[in-house]
Amino acid sequence: MDENDVLERLRRLEIETPSWGYGNSGTRFHVFPWPGAARDVRERIADAGLVQRLTGCCPSVAIHIPWDAVDDYAELRRYAEEQGVRIGAVNPNLFGDDAYRLGSLCHPDAAVRAQALRHCRDCVEIAQEVGSSAISLWLADGTNYPGQDDLRDRHARLVGGLEELYSALPDGMRLLVEYKFFEPAFYSTDLPDWGTAALVCRRLGPHAQVLVDTGHHPQGTNIEQIVAVLLAEGLLGGFHFNNRKYADDDLIVGAIDPFELFRIMREIATGPGAETVAFMIDQSHNVEGKIDAMIQSVMNIQTAYAKALLVDSQRLAAAQQDGDVLGAHRVMLEAFETDVRPLLSRLRESLGVDPDPVEAFRRDGYAARLARERGTASVESAYERA
Repeated sequence: MDENDVLERLRRLEIETPSWGYGNSGTRFHVFPWPGAARDVRERIADAGLVQRLTGCCPSVAIHIPWDAVDDYAELRRYAEEQGVRIGAVNPNLFGDDAYRLGSLCHPDAAVRAQALRHCRDCVEIAQEVGSSAISLWLADGTNYPGQDDLRDRHARLVGGLEELYSALPDGMRLLVEYKFFEPAFYSTDLPDWGTAALVCRRLGPHAQVLVDTGHHPQGTNIEQIVAVLLAEGLLGGFHFNNRKYADDDLIVGAIDPFELFRIMREIATGPGAETVAFMIDQSHNVEGKIDAMIQSVMNIQTAYAKALLVDSQRLAAAQQDGDVLGAHRVMLEAFETDVRPLLSRLRESLGVDPDPVEAFRRDGYAARLARERGTASVESAYERA
């Protein structure tokens, strides 16, 4: 692929940022407040709009209900448009209510299952009001002890609940089903892996697809192979991009293992139906600035994608056909080791944004202004320490 083709593919790359990534978040031990962090949904959307203006490739922002609940969703949609973004995936919350101690859609009590399903249907209605075409669903459902519940019964409840939710989707709306192998349940998880998610989506129908969170796998999992199979089967709906060192760390994507991100993006760059895959970020910025961390994530995704597009497919295929194991590997390494910063500078110039959006954010005083406007001080010292 020549450089102009690579630039055109990069121009078409859109990355959705999450509203919850702009506010204060923390660990199980403490939340460290950041000067100027967004405090409500309007500020979160405003920050997403700023990221779009600085990067030129983040035209949508995901919302989480009830974290981002408002009385007037039509007004929220208009506000997002004023900020230069549209509202993307709507994420129901099926883990934040006391009723969900034993699960939500898989709970043994039919009344709790009905409550969870009502919330999901409400989110479908909200998605219609804000102009969203996707419901992104992650369940925290599972058990902590052997014998706590019947595993087959829980799976039947899961499928039954998702079938009811799927039937409520209007034309043109997708259900993205996320999986996670453990946490908060530690004995069994009702959607523990991509295979279970894929089986459920197959059963539901063509508008249900799997969402891959890059932090939701055991150590050593070959995520790009999962991506390749889901693409081949038409079941890859989207990503929640982040990075991890140990478990679901929710670190900046590409911060720990950029080669893994490159390998994943290579499968997307060459896979069937890849143009419909939703690129979404899902991260928890605990000790760093929220907006510049988000921008860095976006830049890392662009970098990995650019390198993936530069793989010499003909040389790679020839080496694979010849059984040249090391030669094929070296073709991949050659692309990964390419300095794509000049290429990305050209891209950003064509988009009318700064060649280094993180530096532009830090240099132009956005952080200090937001801290003053939102009633928090000492942002300068925070950035001096960063």
